[in-house]
Amino acid sequence: MARRVLVTRPDPGATRTARRLEALGFEPVLLPLSETRAVPVARDSVPMNAVAVAVTSANALRHAPSGLIERLSRLPCHAVGTRTAECARKAGFVSVNEGPGDAAGLADQIAGQLGRATLAYLCGRVRMPDFEHRLALARMRVVPIETYDTVGLAPSSTTVHQQLAGQAVDAVLIYSARAAAAFGELIAAQEEAERLVGGATCLCLSGRIAAALGEGFNAQVAPAPNEDALLELLGMPD
Repeated sequence: MARRVLVTRPDPGATRTARRLEALGFEPVLLPLSETRAVPVARDSVPMNAVAVAVTSANALRHAPSGLIERLSRLPCHAVGTRTAECARKAGFVSVNEGPGDAAGLADQIAGQLGRATLAYLCGRVRMPDFEHRLALARMRVVPIETYDTVGLAPSSTTVHQQLAGQAVDAVLIYSARAAAAFGELIAAQEEAERLVGGATCLCLSGRIAAALGEGFNAQVAPAPNEDALLELLGMPD
């Protein structure tokens, strides 16, 4: 029997991850514990002297108003990795530079190319500070333009039972601190959740995410902050 892996991220990422798990020989189980929601963007949010745009999450493009993208699309767009770069091109950016796959590496790449310039940063309200901090050290002015927020979800015990078909899972994939906190709260609040997923290994995208789980969990941290590294923690399927 294939090992069952709980995917806690929302769609469209969840479906993409499920396909990857199936191809690797695992049985994916979807139970979103977070979701992204668009937030209002002020009309004057784009700095007049911006020379480029940076994006470290495809969600920032997905939730950006069309008028905002239209205003920015003629500027060079620096995307964190392949998938985000593809989203930027589909959104309408004319010139897209693909980064190395992590925010810190993208920051170093931008600083080396642009020097002391002003950068418009499409992002979420919840984000790691590393990207902006590294560019600030390089004397760049980064203007965040928040297009979405990430919120935790609390599925009912009925939903948990239905999604898991009443069967325990072997591992849990956790992609955000919001989802990690929601997972910890779910286990504490529901006997059904504790029975079905409480003993699973929690595979986390970063140490910060693992810390958000709280105490008492068997957590492992991906060696790099990307899904390839996260899935490597699963090892070979049985």
